[in-house]
Formats: sequence, structure tokens, C-alpha cells
Amino acid sequence: MQPLQTTRLSSKGQIIIPKSIRMLHGWDNGQEFIVEETEQGILLRPYQPTRLPKTTLTQVAGCLKNRYQGKAKTIEEMETAIAQGIKESW
Repeated sequence: MQPLQTTRLSSKGQIIIPKSIRMLHGWDNGQEFIVEETEQGILLRPYQPTRLPKTTLTQVAGCLKNRYQGKAKTIEEMETAIAQGIKESW
């Protein structure tokens, strides 16, 4: 455990977390925290968004409307279609 360190509240309501603590936890600029009030004071916990479970293409494609049912296109066919779409839009 790190020795006690002090910090100061700025006029903008900001508190600097000492560099040694940020490095120890791997916190970088932009790290979000959950701020929780406890009986002992304020608790900051790193915010970790919920990770979505891994899915397969088959699981995801099942939710698409009007799925393509024909023969698979080649790379050349796709590139030609893209080029044609660009020509039409210009």
C-alpha cells in the first residue's frame, strides 16, 4: 500500500490523483470514475462499461432484414458495384 499523499480541490472542483497512484492502477487521461459517498468519505471506483458477450456472424446476421439469399459475390464484383455506386452518386 502506498504512503498517504495529499491533494487539493481546485477552484473548478477538480482533484488531482497523484501520478504514482495513477501509474499503479494504469489509469490514463480520460479514465472515468464512479463517485460514491460512504460513511468514511468519497469513494472513487474506475468505471468499466459492461462488455457485451461475444457473438458469431450467424447470431448477428439472424437479426437483419432482407438478408441476401443469392450466390456469394467475388471481391471483383463487390469492387465493381462500389465503383458504380460512386459514379451514380456523382
